[in-house]
Formats: sequence, structure tokens, C-alpha cells
Amino acid sequence: MEKKEIAIQECSESQRVEMLYDLAEALLPKYGLQWNVDGMVTLRRQSLSRILYLNQLYQMNVNIPGVICEFGVKWGTTTAQLINLRGIYEPYNHSRKIFGFDTYEGHAVIDKKDGEMPKVGDFSTYDGYEITLDKILSLQESFNPLSQIKKFELIKGDASETIDVWLLNNPHAIVSMAIFDMDVYAPTKNVLAKIISRFTKGSVLVFDELNCEKYPGETQAIVEVIGLNNLSLRRFPHQPFCAWAIWGE
Repeated sequence: MEKKEIAIQECSESQRVEMLYDLAEALLPKYGLQWNVDGMVTLRRQSLSRILYLNQLYQMNVNIPGVICEFGVKWGTTTAQLINLRGIYEPYNHSRKIFGFDTYEGHAVIDKKDGEMPKVGDFSTYDGYEITLDKILSLQESFNPLSQIKKFELIKGDASETIDVWLLNNPHAIVSMAIFDMDVYAPTKNVLAKIISRFTKGSVLVFDELNCEKYPGETQAIVEVIGLNNLSLRRFPHQPFCAWAIWGE
């Protein structure tokens, strides 16, 4: 019996994602030096939506003096886009340093307030990945003005602890934007409580798992440190659990 071709509409989403992956992998060597542009042919809506979301956040940040702190870096996707957006919107603002905090080993501690979904070790990369990421981010930065000035720093370790050293070593630093993407209760609460004194009116506070049934710990941390009634939370239409607030509003 002749095998019929399966229409894309009949495939599950996971099958279609796998098909797109296979096509992207096969095409990559054929693009040549334009791989970074032509490769966008396989960029999915969800990925583009994330870029548009970060673009909106960065524009709100431009007129606020200070640095950006990202808590929860993983592969560095957001960090890289922040460097690119800085190169677009304020290429000569070398005071807008970007700090990325991560263990690169996944969740270190899970609290009962995190529910049943998160597990120790979730979202890990691999041993020594921060060295590779540093090279990637340095290359990204090299395409922008003032590339001779390194304007990012990766800080490895539990952010609940490394934030103390960072605060001590950076007494000048105002936090214009803080991105909380650690997903779970304990580190989010600890970091938020310690860094809150570095916010100024207008600082952008970004949360990645708010109002998320599977990851309730982030909401609980905000409830205990700031109080939901003290924040005017806003959302981006295409990011279901992402939210932000402007400090002081």
C-alpha cells in the first residue's frame, strides 16, 4: 500500500517543532556568512514574541539611570538580547552594565511554597557553560560601539548569596531594571529583599512566572517582600505568565 504524505495540520505541535528543528539544522551550513539573518526563516512566533516583549521592556528602561540585573540566566538568551537592545537604543551609554546571576546547575533548593512542579536541578546547562556564554556575549558586544569597554558580567553561584558580594562591590549601582527569572520561592524572596534598596522611582521590575499555577513560589515571594497591593502589575499580551511593574507607581 502506498504511504500517504501526512499533512502538517495533522501533526501534533511537538512533531511540527521537531520537523522545523530538522529543517533548521539541515539549512544552517548552507546559509554561509548570512546564517544569522537567513536562519530567521525558522524563527517561531513564540520566539519572536519574546524578543518583542524584551524590546518593550528595554524601551521603558532607557531613561532610567542604572544597571540591569538578571536573576536566572540559563543559556543567556535574554542577556544576549539585552546587549543587542542596548546597542540599538543607547549604544554609547557605557554605564548601563548588565549583570547576570545564575548557578548554571539548575534549582538549588525547592521550598514547599513552590508546589510539586519544580525539581532540584531543573533548568541546568552544563559544567563550565558560563565560560562559553562569556565568549558569546563578548562577541555580541563587539558588534556595538564602545566594545572595548566590557559592559556585562556573569556572576556564578546561588544569587541568594552572591547578591551580598555584588552589593558590597557595587555601592554605586542603581538598579534600573531587575529581571527575576529564577522561578522558585527562596532565591526570589532573598534577592528581592536584599536589592530593593537599590531601586529608584521608575525602576522596572520584571517577573517571569507570576500568576503561574505550576510555579507559585515567585508570586509568594512578592507577596511576602513587597505585597501585591503595592504594585501596579502589567503584562504583555503574548507572554501569559510574564509581568512587570514600575517601582514607585
